[in-house]
Parts: sequence; structure tokens; C-alpha cells
Amino acid sequence: MGPVLDVVFSAGFLAAVLRVCTPYVLAALGGLIAERAGVPNIALEGSMLSAACTGALVAGYSGSVWAGAACGIAAGCLLALLLGVLHLHLGADAIIAGIGINLLASGATAYAVYALLGDKGGTSRLRSGTLPTVDLPLLGDVPGLGTVIGGQNLMTWFAVAAAPAVAWLLLRTRFGFHLRAVGEVPDAARSVGIRVGRVRFIALALSGALAGAAGVFLSMGAVSFFVTDMTAGRGYIALAAVYLGMLRPWGVFLAALGFGAAEALAVQLGNLSVPSQLVSALPYAFTLLALAVFARRRRRPAPAVTGAIPSPSEP
Repeated sequence: MGPVLDVVFSAGFLAAVLRVCTPYVLAALGGLIAERAGVPNIALEGSMLSAACTGALVAGYSGSVWAGAACGIAAGCLLALLLGVLHLHLGADAIIAGIGINLLASGATAYAVYALLGDKGGTSRLRSGTLPTVDLPLLGDVPGLGTVIGGQNLMTWFAVAAAPAVAWLLLRTRFGFHLRAVGEVPDAARSVGIRVGRVRFIALALSGALAGAAGVFLSMGAVSFFVTDMTAGRGYIALAAVYLGMLRPWGVFLAALGFGAAEALAVQLGNLSVPSQLVSALPYAFTLLALAVFARRRRRPAPAVTGAIPSPSEP
């Protein structure tokens, strides 16, 4: 137990948590925007996977990581819009359509890599490059803190900045008010002139872009290549963070941070000769446990209100 505690309370572990939680935070915030608009974006996994593949391929062939990142984010956005077409225009069930898009992304990315590179595993033979790291000038010199925040990827800081940005968008802007109205009472929103379909498509586009940024980080931030099915269920875990965070921006951010901590702990336990089967199952077990706690809290009856006025039929 001692070595595990030493790892958990080390500055290096906190730095790893900040790095590992990046795709969870970005994808979960994207899922939050879509959910508040009334469209559950089950296709987060597919958006992340297509963005990771597109970003690595474009960066490798063009020689520009910025072009790869832009195309990757655009690919994630397009898959979210595809969900919008299937669900909002064609009337398909959002859950079934989202799962279908995830399966499509898995097969299409594997085929694209094999067709272009002749490799079924990934793009390791292609030099894709990585997005730059950012060192904060003053905070990086603070002992201990500099180890945590030093050398973090640009997308990690984008994820940190995305949390307050999404909170401001949803709670402080006119568009955010329209988006929440569309998600909660679409008929009432439509009656006052809000274009429900348009708002939902914009929400899905933003959701897909954030999920795409998460995928770009996986293939161009954490590593410099794409691996087949490298998202490994992170999109589904991010979707769990949306509900675990009670559909609130900061709650979702903290939930995603917790899932990132579980994955970082699994990596560290793997370095301590813990059985690999237990290590690989830890993030998913943490997800199930968190959702079980969330469901139990939702089912708990509301406390009785004291001092209530009795009805006329009561003595």
C-alpha cells in the first residue's frame, strides 16, 4: 500500500492526471452541450476516433500538425452533424444512430489506414508530429507546481480553458439560454420564435468539434501516431461523466477529472507489478462504480417538508 500512496501523492502523478484527463474533459464538455440541447450525442466515440485518424493522416501527408489538427476537429464535427441529420431530419433514434456512427468510424478509420499505408495496426510508419507543449512563464518556476504544469500539451490547456468557456456559453449568453430552452421545453422555445432545429445542429457541431479536439490530442498530443480503435471506449466514459456531473459544466469537468485520475492510476499501478488484467479494468470499473453511486443518489426520496399546510381532507 505504501508504494501506491507514494505514487498518488507525487507531483508526477498529478501531472499525469492533468494529461490523461484531457480527452475526457473535452469530449464530456462536448457531450454536455449536445445533451443540454436535447440530443444525446452517443457518437462521441466515433467523433474522437475519426478525428484522431484524420489528424494523424493529414499531418503526416501535409507535414503540418496545424492542418492535421484542423482537419481532425472538422472530421469530428462532421460526424456529429451526421448524427443530427439522421436523428433530427430522418427521425432515427439518437441512441441507435449514435452507436451506428461509432461502428462506422471504427471500420472506416481501420480501412483508411490500411488503404493508404497498407498497415492494419495504425500510422506508426507515417511521421505525423505532435502539437507543441506550453510552459507557463511564472507558475512553471514554482517548486512542485512546475512539475505538475510544466511541459503540458497545448490541448491540455485548451481543455482547462474549455470548462469555464462552456460554463459561460451555457449560463451567461443568449445562445446558451436558447440552447437550454430547446433542450428542456422545445415546444415553448419554438412558440417564441427560437429555431429549434438550428440550435440543435449548432450544439451538435460544437459537441463534435470538442470531441474532435479530444481525438486529435490522442494521436497528436499524447503520441505522434494513430492506432486502430485507440479511443478504447473513452467516448462512452466521457458520456458517463456528463450524467455523473449532473449536466452542469463544472460538475462534468470534475467527473471527467476523476475518470482521468482512474486511468492515470491504472498506468502507475502497471509500473508496480500489479496484474495487467486488474490495471486494464480499473478505469471501466471506476466508471461503473461512479454510475451506480449516481443512480442511487437519483433514486433517493426527497426529504419531507416540515411545516407543510395540511390538505382540507386531513384532520
